Amino acid sequence: MRDIVEIGQGKTAQRGYHLDDIAIVPSRRTRDVDDVSTNWQLDAYKFGIPCVAHPSDATMSPASAVALGRLGGLGVLNVEGLWTRYEDPRKQLEALAEAGDEENMTARLQQLYAAEPIKPELIAERVREMRAMAADGGGNVTVAVRVSPQHTLALAPVILDSGVDLLVIQGTLVSAEHVSTVDEPLNLKEFIADLDLPVIVGGCTNYQTALHLMRTGAAGVIVGIGADHLTTTDTVLGIRVPMATAIADAAAARRDYLDETGGRYVHLIADGDLHTSGDIAKALGCGADAVMLGAPLSLAEGMPGNGLWWHPSASHPKLPRGSIGLTPEPLGSLEQVLFGPATDPDGLLNLFGGLKRAMAKCGYRDLKEFQKVGLMLDR
Repeated sequence: MRDIVEIGQGKTAQRGYHLDDIAIVPSRRTRDVDDVSTNWQLDAYKFGIPCVAHPSDATMSPASAVALGRLGGLGVLNVEGLWTRYEDPRKQLEALAEAGDEENMTARLQQLYAAEPIKPELIAERVREMRAMAADGGGNVTVAVRVSPQHTLALAPVILDSGVDLLVIQGTLVSAEHVSTVDEPLNLKEFIADLDLPVIVGGCTNYQTALHLMRTGAAGVIVGIGADHLTTTDTVLGIRVPMATAIADAAAARRDYLDETGGRYVHLIADGDLHTSGDIAKALGCGADAVMLGAPLSLAEGMPGNGLWWHPSASHPKLPRGSIGLTPEPLGSLEQVLFGPATDPDGLLNLFGGLKRAMAKCGYRDLKEFQKVGLMLDR
């Protein structure tokens, strides 16, 4: 029974739950952690951990995207970011980090993005760089890029010609039916139908939108708006998404779509309210197939933002939505953030080692099984 609350005469609201509101309930069985697998697969591409990088310039450069890929995750480069505006944005990023204690960092960020336009030739160059780095490492790295719905039609030709493996079409909120009397809107269903590569789309926040995005032919749907302690989407737009409820609703849409299509499975990628290994475990327990991480990756050494973290929407020229955070000192290497060993007890390191242990404590051997784990409201 859906929990509906009357907030006044003539208006009701659905009660939603954040990941902090729920807890995982172990089953009657436990399992050896070495028998647990965190592998997952999206279309033809296999990954060792259910980790997709949030496409922020603070954490994703060509080098860091490939590094994450070598460690089993999926790095995603933002083709509307600094790496496709500047030949070498490292000086700009270093200057931004040095000014990390200034009061109006948002204005500096806006100026940095506005100073140079997106250069299509740099999109192709960055994809070539990622291919070359992946080949040098001898690993099988999936090359993925992100574009916003507003720029998809304009940038699609150069993105597709560059030879990416996977395309992410991501905005704060994305729908399958965008209405406009000013511009020709992107028809996701027609666009995806013409492609030979898998597409991930999102974010979305409810059952109806998730189901409609699945019907476009997307291979994956992003659930959530990337909300964390630095986002201001709530204060700017009044939109706040309780992630546990959003994931569970999208999982119900996936189940119904599976029945509707006779077996087509669409992967759900949770984006928001994710800080620790426990949060990752709870998101997957709610029904997600993978998680999109941003701020947790900024804690690793060698990230392009030099300890800074910001969302792509934080640099919007007219309506920025997000503060800029600075980590005084990195907590460890990227491998240590993902796999440990951890040197603190807060779940910020060894994120996917923590996930494996949670799965083992509850007796599940793989991610699909773990989606069946019991949950309890405890707040």
